[in-house]
Amino acid sequence: MALTRAVGGTVDVASPAGEEGAHERRHVRGLDGLRGLAALYVVLFHCWLYTFPGYPDSSAPGWLDVLMFGRLAVVFFLVLSGFSLAISPARRGWRSDGALRFLRRRAWRILPPYWAALAMSLVVSSFVVPASHAGPPTGASLLVYGLVAQDVVTAPTPNGAFWSIGVEAELYLLFPLLLLVRRKASAAVMAACVTAPVIIWGLLAAGATPVEGDNRLAPHLAPVFVAGMVGAGVVVASERVRRLPWSWLAALATAPVLALGVVQGPVWTVHHYFWVDLAIAPAMAMLLAAVATGRPAVLVRLLTTRPLRSLGGFSYSLYLIHLPIVMAVIRRVAPHFVGPGLPTFWFTLLVALPASVLGAWLFSRVFELPFQRNRSWRSLLTPRRSR
Repeated sequence: MALTRAVGGTVDVASPAGEEGAHERRHVRGLDGLRGLAALYVVLFHCWLYTFPGYPDSSAPGWLDVLMFGRLAVVFFLVLSGFSLAISPARRGWRSDGALRFLRRRAWRILPPYWAALAMSLVVSSFVVPASHAGPPTGASLLVYGLVAQDVVTAPTPNGAFWSIGVEAELYLLFPLLLLVRRKASAAVMAACVTAPVIIWGLLAAGATPVEGDNRLAPHLAPVFVAGMVGAGVVVASERVRRLPWSWLAALATAPVLALGVVQGPVWTVHHYFWVDLAIAPAMAMLLAAVATGRPAVLVRLLTTRPLRSLGGFSYSLYLIHLPIVMAVIRRVAPHFVGPGLPTFWFTLLVALPASVLGAWLFSRVFELPFQRNRSWRSLLTPRRSR
C-alpha cells in the first residue's frame, strides 16, 4: 500500500512527502505527527498482511482485524496531500505560482528518494524475495515504475507499496487545474467536477469495487485528494468558521461509516472500498481542519511531540522502503526461527518494525533530506562551507 507524507507542518502525500515553505509549516502544527502515525500503521498492516494468508478473509485472529485497513491509511495520505499542497495557494487567493514550477518542485521532492527505493526494491525482489505472486520484476517493471506510470500500465511490481506513488503523480498533474476551478468557481464546483463522475460510474458499473493493487485508480481517488483541498480552506476562513467544532464534526461524519463497517464486518468493508473511500474522506478532511485550527489541544500536543514529529519527518522514506524489509523477514528469516502464524507475526514486529524505522531514518538522511534542504543540483553539490 502506498502512502504519502507531510513535511514540517505541511504535507504532501501518497507520497508521504511535503514541502511548500517554512512559513506555512510554522503555522500548521500537528500534520507531521499524523503523517508519521499513518506511515507506521501501513508498516503494521503489511506485517499483518504477509504473515497471515487469505486477505481479506485471512487466517489471522479476529482481534488483529484492526490492522487490515491499510488502504484507508493511503486514503488519509491522499487527503493530507491535497490539504497540505493547497495551504499555500489558499493564502494567495487560490493562485498557483505556476504549474511548471509546481511540478518541478514536486519532482525534485518526490523522485530522488523514490528512484533510490526503486533500485533497492528491484534488487530485493530479484534476488531475495519476489514482491508479488507474478514473480520477479522484469525490464518492463524498470521502465514502468521508473517513469512512475504504474497506475496506467501494468508490470510486475518490485514493491507493492509503490502503487499509490503512481496515483499521487497523476494527481499532481491535475492539481493546477483543480486550483483554477477553485479560484474561478468554488470549492463545491471543484468537488463536484471530480466526485460526480466517480459516483455515476460506480452506480452504473454494478459490483465495480477497486481494491488496492489495481491500477487506473487515480480517477476514483481524485475526490479524496480534492476533499483535502477543500479542507485547506479553513486556513483562510473567517474566525466563525475556524471556531466550528471540527473534531466533533469529523467524529459525526465517521460514525455512520464506522457503524456500517462494524455491522457488515471487515471483509465486507474491504470489498467495498470503492464507496468507503468516498464516504470517509470528508471526515478525514474535517480532522485535518480541526488540527489546523489547534483543536483539540490535547491531540495537537500529542502530535507535536518530538517522537511523532521525527517519525513524520522521514515517513516518506519509511513508506518507500519498509515493504521489502518486512517481506524478507517474514519469508526468508522468520521460518528459521519461529513457526507460522502468530509466532511469525510477533517475530516480524520485533525484527522488521525497528529495522524498517531505523533503515528509513538512515535512508532519509541520504536520499530525502538533501533534496528538502536544497532546491537545485547546484545547491546540492556545492559544499556548504563555500556558499
